[in-house]
Order: sequence, then structure tokens, then C-alpha cells
Amino acid sequence: MKRRILIVIDSLHSGGAEKSLVSLLSLFDFEKYDVDLLMFSAKGLYLPLVPHEVNKLSIQNYSIVRISELIKKRKFKDMCIRLSLSIALRNPYKRNRMHTAQISWNWISKGIHKVNDKYDIAIAYSQGTPTYYVAEKVDADKKICWVNTDYKLAGYNKSFDRKYYEQFNKVIAVSDYNKEVFVSEMPAAQMKMGVIYDIVSPSLIKSMALQEGGFDDRFDGLRILTIGRLVEAKGYDMAIEACYKLKQQGYKFKWYVIGEGSLKGKMERTIKELKLEDTFILLGTFQNPYVFLKQSDIYVQPSRFEGYGLAIAEARILQKPIVATNFTVIHNQIRHGENGLIVNMNSEDIGDGIKRLIDDKDLKESICFKLSQEIIGTEKEIHKVYSIIESNELETVN
Repeated sequence: MKRRILIVIDSLHSGGAEKSLVSLLSLFDFEKYDVDLLMFSAKGLYLPLVPHEVNKLSIQNYSIVRISELIKKRKFKDMCIRLSLSIALRNPYKRNRMHTAQISWNWISKGIHKVNDKYDIAIAYSQGTPTYYVAEKVDADKKICWVNTDYKLAGYNKSFDRKYYEQFNKVIAVSDYNKEVFVSEMPAAQMKMGVIYDIVSPSLIKSMALQEGGFDDRFDGLRILTIGRLVEAKGYDMAIEACYKLKQQGYKFKWYVIGEGSLKGKMERTIKELKLEDTFILLGTFQNPYVFLKQSDIYVQPSRFEGYGLAIAEARILQKPIVATNFTVIHNQIRHGENGLIVNMNSEDIGDGIKRLIDDKDLKESICFKLSQEIIGTEKEIHKVYSIIESNELETVN
């Protein structure tokens, strides 16, 4: 008899966790498992990539429903929840002490019913709302949650979270460092912890990189690329400043960004103020970013922190020289001066790293050669997932 699995994630918009989940599902053994995928917003860039065997579910997310729509539909309880949430999110005291997802859950949970079905395994594939939902609203024999960020730097209030994580049988981090950080914040979770790296498939990435598409601006000069959500953690303010300084120094290039997010408007204003409209270019999002990555000359990751750095792994697979800031988990993938450059977390050093790759062709060729010799795929991580699904023990997954 097949095991019933529920996986919960906010949505399948662009992002490392979302892409990782789609990769995991593409390897799943649907002969053994029935999989339901529940999203708070059943839409997004990667939704068409979900295997057809997966049963896609959605739940109304009260945080995005307009109050005017609720009044029109005479849903007064929901209107009160939405109004209270709006007030709470504007409270500077709460915003300084709690993550936005925690403030939101305090209110939206009041209007969300428990799942009617019983599952063998329920998986929260992200910290925040999916974790709270699985803990409170799902009935399952075993509950597993993923931590795919630097938990301390992400700004979660651990006192708020503790009661939710206590309800999980397993807590999975996407890197050894993230595991250490989470245990330091939640010592009681130590015996529940395991590490499963984000699944990366070199064969899939290389084949998608050969598809049609990519840049259409007929620019034949140096292309720099960054991939990631337009949020504070990704360090785009430093990237824009580095771009401005490089342009002032006479370097000829275009720097492209693939991603969407809450900082888009602010970034566009800064780009316009610095007269970088023809140099620092926001492309939006694409199901297949790999054609752009293959056509680029340098990949830059200016992040303040990462859970793993999936886009860096993808750039390594396509043998692109990388400049990355010195966030902690970067050392899991990049050896400075060998297969990439690690620079300090400021615009000056980011720019200097890019200049080294432009000016020193021998260094660039050496890095590309080292990347060509690496074995990067992590498809075998799926067996760790099966192990915790099938195990009746609460032992740590190594």
C-alpha cells in the first residue's frame, strides 16, 4: 500500500527552496508514494514543472485577500482577521522582534481550518508559514520540516517558534552550517536534526542550458549575471554600487539580474538615479534561467546570507567563474582562488573581484578548468529523503 505524503510550501514562485522542491519531486518514486502538494498560493513560475503525478492543492491565504473583496462577499470574520493582520504588520515594535511570517501566522491561523485527511508523512518544505501550518493544522503519523536558510540571520523569534518545532519528528537543514546554527538557537532539536543538501541535477541543467532563448539585446560584450529574489538578503544594494564604480572606472559590460521580489521598485529607482539603466538590467523571472547562465561570462552572488546557494551550484555546473561574498556557507562550494573568488561583503571588494576575472585571463581560465573537473550533482540526496520517510526511528540522518 502506498504511503500518503503531504508537502507544504508557500508557493512555487522563483526561489531556491521552490526550485529545490521541484527537483526533488522530479526524482520521487510515485509507485511507492502518493504525494499531495499544498500551497498557500497555487501559482508560480515553477508550477508547470511539477510532475503530473503530484496532486496539487491550495489554501486561501488571508494575508493577500483585499478587505474590499471580503466586505463584498460578507465575510466579516475574514475581514477582521485581514484588518488586524494589516495593523500588526505596521507595528514597528512587533516587526523588530518577530519575522513577518510569525506576525502573519498569529492572525491568518485563526481563519484556516485543519486538513481533513490523515497522512502518513507531512513535510513543511520551508521555515515560517509552512512549518506553522503542518504543526498546527495537519494530522500525520510523522512530521518533517526543512530549514533552508541561516535561521539566526533570517530574523525568526526562536521563542515563538519553539512550540512548533517541538511537534516535528525530524528537522532537516540544507547544509552542515545551517544545522549548527539551528541547533545553537534550538538546542532541544539536536537529536532530531539531519542534513539533506538541495538536489542539483547536472544533466538536467546542461540540457536545459542548450534550449532556445536567452539574451535578445544583441550585446556582444562582457555579460555578468546574478540570480536570486529581489530581497535584502541577496545584497543587490552592494551589487548596484559595485556596478556603478566599475562603470565609472571605464569597464564595458552589462550586469543582468534574474529574479522578482519586494525590492524591485527601490532597485529601479536606484538604477535610474545612478544612470545605470543600460548597464544593470532587471530581466524578471524565467522557468529556464540556464540559457542565460550559459551565455554569461561571470556569475556574481552578492548575498548577505544563504541557506545553501543553489544558483552557485548551477553556475559551477555550467563552469562559470564566480565572485561571491563571504557568507558562511559559501565555503561549502567555493575555494578562493581555485574554483571561484570569495570577497568581503561590500561593493568595493565585489567590484575588485569582478575586475580580477576581467583583467586576469589566466586566472579566469584556471577557474573554469577546475570547475570542469568537479563532480557537483546531488541527486543521491533523494535516498536520504526516502530513509526518513521509511524509518520508524527518530535517529539523525547523516
